[in-house]
Amino acid sequence: MNLLLLQPEDLGNHTNCIRLNDARAAHIRNVLRAATGDTLKIGLLNGLTGSATITAMTDAGISLEFELHTPPPAKLPLTLLLALPRPKMARRIIRAATELGVAEIILLNSYRVEKSYWQSPLVSDETLHKAMLEGLEQAGDTLLPILRRATRFKPFVEDELPSLLEDKMGLLAHPYANLGPPQSVKQNCLLAIGPEGGFIPYECDKLIAAGMQSFSLGPRILKTETAVSTLIGRLFL
Repeated sequence: MNLLLLQPEDLGNHTNCIRLNDARAAHIRNVLRAATGDTLKIGLLNGLTGSATITAMTDAGISLEFELHTPPPAKLPLTLLLALPRPKMARRIIRAATELGVAEIILLNSYRVEKSYWQSPLVSDETLHKAMLEGLEQAGDTLLPILRRATRFKPFVEDELPSLLEDKMGLLAHPYANLGPPQSVKQNCLLAIGPEGGFIPYECDKLIAAGMQSFSLGPRILKTETAVSTLIGRLFL
């Protein structure tokens, strides 16, 4: 945890002081091993960052005084269109995308996405929200990515995707594409990454017809978890 993340409801009627007695307090005690008078980096969810000073530590909780004055790191100009990964991987991928600064994540259905994935508690709104919070704490960020789901491939690609691409470059990562990746992306971009095994030819054709440009990183075929971080780092960082 590189940033102590406050929820708006934590503040109550107070503007610059707070008392914690939950997992965050345990982290301050047991992981950071902080003491009274120490200063921590702090941020308000979807708000500013700043610093907090520990004013008291008791068995009942930890009291802090804080100031919020600095905007969080800028988001990447990136919408990640991601075929829903296997549930055990989804949480790690969403957390990593949050750490890297992705502004919006759309989870997309695909032929190779098993129907049972969508019902798994590992990809519930609550689970993925918690993963994004952990990503923010790791990266020193406060702004949650927008997360939404497109559970029907064809209606999304035909009815929604073209309008999303009106002000964005559309890039489709596919292991069997002929072109290599762009050198660097500075403009708003929508990056599509398929499931394990990639999008099937029908899906690739639909995505390209909607305005996407396909590319490949080369002959090595990466797992989704590896591909997400590699592609974002290669194209944007």
